[in-house]
Amino acid sequence: MTELISVDVSVLGGGPGGYTAAFRAADLGMSVCLIEQQATLGGVCVNVGCIPSKTLLHASSFIEEAKESNKMGISVGEVDIDIEQLRSHKEQTVSKLTSGLASLCKARKVVRVQGRGEFRDRNTLTVNNGEQTIEFKHAIIATGSRPVSLPFAPEDKRIWNSTDALALKEIPSKLLIIGGGIIGMEMAQVYSALGSDITIVEALEQVIPPADKDVVMPLNKTLKKKYQIYTKTLVTDMESDDSGVKVCFEGSKAPESDTFDAVLVAIGRTPNTQNIGLEALDIAVDEKGLIAVDSQMKTAVSNIFAIGDIVAGPMLAHKATHEAKVASEAISGLDSHFKPSSIPSVAYTSPEVAWTGLTEKEAKAKGVEYNVGKVPWMVSGRALSVGAENGVTKVLFDKDSGKIVGAGICGANAGEMIHEISVAIESGATLKTLAHTVHAHPTLAETVAMAAELVDGSVTDMLPQRRR
Repeated sequence: MTELISVDVSVLGGGPGGYTAAFRAADLGMSVCLIEQQATLGGVCVNVGCIPSKTLLHASSFIEEAKESNKMGISVGEVDIDIEQLRSHKEQTVSKLTSGLASLCKARKVVRVQGRGEFRDRNTLTVNNGEQTIEFKHAIIATGSRPVSLPFAPEDKRIWNSTDALALKEIPSKLLIIGGGIIGMEMAQVYSALGSDITIVEALEQVIPPADKDVVMPLNKTLKKKYQIYTKTLVTDMESDDSGVKVCFEGSKAPESDTFDAVLVAIGRTPNTQNIGLEALDIAVDEKGLIAVDSQMKTAVSNIFAIGDIVAGPMLAHKATHEAKVASEAISGLDSHFKPSSIPSVAYTSPEVAWTGLTEKEAKAKGVEYNVGKVPWMVSGRALSVGAENGVTKVLFDKDSGKIVGAGICGANAGEMIHEISVAIESGATLKTLAHTVHAHPTLAETVAMAAELVDGSVTDMLPQRRR
């Protein structure tokens, strides 16, 4: 017998976007069914992405700090790492969050269905090949994304994607990471701290390609002492045998080939828009597999909405959650729209790299005339006192209005600091607003105010910029 479930809103996908959409819709008084393939909610982010990676990065920071502490006259001796306990701690952290999400789902009386859902028409979808049929008035598609693989990579358990890397099953002596984006760089930090010899190859001219090159410079200064990094380099072939995975490279500074104990492929993600029945809805996807939506996250079919990694924009959990709330609110009749002026991105490396609004290269490409205030952290008393002088804060201001249009920060806690700029951009603040806002001393956040003071001409902790 087929189980029939009738609701106001059906949400396909239980990641950050999906469960947020379901919870918000329920809070707005609608009946909701949430369909998710996995046994736990949270999607990639909570289960095999953001949360486990940050847990491991936090652990790796202890290891790195222990090694560096002798510079301050503190010796902690040899660091002993219990991989089994570390893995258990990571899994416990994930479990706390997923159990919390399950409780929130139950408290809101959201109907959960585990399995793969597929649309049959604009008001019906089936789960598990027809075991359940969900009838709905509106649907929100939140199926997320999956790692991109290399077509020529052989089948070998030593060739990993991000999920494999976060499983922490072994610590390879030599680890190659293909892709110098956020995922690749964060995993490099974890495995380097745990003892792996790291090589990174990136096809573009710098690691963390979306950020400005000068913002990433402090990170490069640190990493070039620890890793082999080859930019403007391609992987052209891979083959495996008992000795390891042999990888061939194409790049002016890279070797012709090398052999590794494991290879992490971190070259991006692709949207999960296949095999979910979009053809039954007459919803097309573009060449990247993305679904077109309006500012209320509505697709070409008026009662079907799409959010997260399957629509345009950065594939970030915090973007998905905001889109989720907009979609649910729009369905309920609220005049809600997703029109952010800035979406922050953070690489949780050491030092961290964060940016929001326009980067300098984006401003140039769009023809935006701007002034820039850039503050090296060596002038910050707080940075010097905590050994974080290897950093930079850069803020861009519109040349005519003085409004803040973007920023990039590299340094300790950059991911926390960047939100001051995001709020400033969203509120239309100007360089005078930032320069005249009293910042506590000594703090790293003072460098944000100093960047504005540089352009304003009122800076005292640095020589003022020359007037042009």
